[in-house]
Amino acid sequence: MSTPTTLSTQFLLFAQYGGQAVIPVEDVCRDYFSHLTPDKFVRKASAGEIEIPVIRVESSQKSHKGVYLHDLAEYIDRRREAALKEFRQLHR
Repeated sequence: MSTPTTLSTQFLLFAQYGGQAVIPVEDVCRDYFSHLTPDKFVRKASAGEIEIPVIRVESSQKSHKGVYLHDLAEYIDRRREAALKEFRQLHR
């Protein structure tokens, strides 16, 4: 079940990426998954290890891959909720 994305996360990403609806995988990796190459990120996302859908703008295997801004915002919000839950458990 996904957590509702806050407007602030979407707004900040919208500003960060200049209003792009689909963010290139290379940019997502650079900014949020710097420990992964774009190819490794796509493999992990395809395997479900990273819960972010990766889209192709065209059906061609060679087309550029990206992440829809809303999906990245939801992912960030889910990771934040998990961190908050862990924080609260440790600091009761």
